[in-house]
Amino acid sequence: MSKRRAPKRRAPKERRHTVAKVITTSTLGLALATGVGVTTVYHHLNGNLQVMDVSDQLTDRPEKVDVAGGEPLNLLIMGSDSRDGAGNDIDGLTGGGQRSDTTMILHVSADRERAFGVSLPRDAMVARPDCTTEDGGTIPGEDPVMFNTAYSVGGPACTIQTVEQLTGIRIDHFVDVDFGGFESMVDAIDGVEVCIPTEVDDPAHDIYLEAGTQELEGKDALAYVRERYVLSSNSDIGRMKRQQAFVASMANKLVSAGTLSRPDRLVGFLNAATKSLTLDPELESVAKLSDLGLQFRNTGLNKIRFVTVPIAAYEPDPNRLVWTDEADELWQKIINDEPVGKELSQGVITAAKPQGGSTGGSGGSSEEKAELAANGLCA
Repeated sequence: MSKRRAPKRRAPKERRHTVAKVITTSTLGLALATGVGVTTVYHHLNGNLQVMDVSDQLTDRPEKVDVAGGEPLNLLIMGSDSRDGAGNDIDGLTGGGQRSDTTMILHVSADRERAFGVSLPRDAMVARPDCTTEDGGTIPGEDPVMFNTAYSVGGPACTIQTVEQLTGIRIDHFVDVDFGGFESMVDAIDGVEVCIPTEVDDPAHDIYLEAGTQELEGKDALAYVRERYVLSSNSDIGRMKRQQAFVASMANKLVSAGTLSRPDRLVGFLNAATKSLTLDPELESVAKLSDLGLQFRNTGLNKIRFVTVPIAAYEPDPNRLVWTDEADELWQKIINDEPVGKELSQGVITAAKPQGGSTGGSGGSSEEKAELAANGLCA
């Protein structure tokens, strides 16, 4: 008599966190928690958004290349950073008005299977083109000049114009995030986890952070993404890497059970986020943002990656940077919607593994670990 075989156990399905999951769960949570009040919340969030149409200020725009499988998307994300106003003087650098603290090109593939953000250093020396003001005037270009001057002299429009002219990439949408609302976004989800390799005691810029793995909130979170004097030996490069890791960790926190099951946290986060955003007219409502987010339904967090444009020291001034010839290869990859190879994605950080990126944890060579330490990340 043959033995009866035990039924095969199915392997657990891979858990895929997607942007769509955050949006759909948020919507269901709001509906269950507030009932008819969800309409009120929706209108309130819509009222928070600021819309800016800069299309008339953009000239000589690149054409998009037809690719198989649909249309890729290129979003320009700008973190505008004014030290003026309540809560913004985190590092003693008051005055100077609005600045471009963070700029990132977010490329989403035509099949929506992958996405990667490319950080652009604010201290890189570039040839800024002529820009157009709101009233049709001309802002003369400069060469060489620091990249972030584009925002200082002409806001989002000049930044988009500069990026398009330097890269040949057509920007489809832009999002301008005011760091003034950053603290509220982090506090709404009860902090974001980071790992700080060494204590930060920087009285000159009023930044104090303990070493180790911890969840940062409020002023400490803002200090972490702004700090560039103690944690990294390479100033803005390390700060960009930490900002990438922080955004990736925030994405992880957003799709965690502790956030998705708490409508109050979701509403708080969305309220803080929408208050901090300025968008182009095609993203002028929460519904349109949701439609955009739902296109990421097949994009797992492990397929959302962050890299930095290939850079080198600027010879006339070692405190400045310059894009290398490899940057042209990266731009062409984006234009043609091609995957980025290892040669162009050194030190990549993924949303699935924020701290230390592909080289975090106990693995990785000594060189990779040294690079993480230089960027203020834990190995």
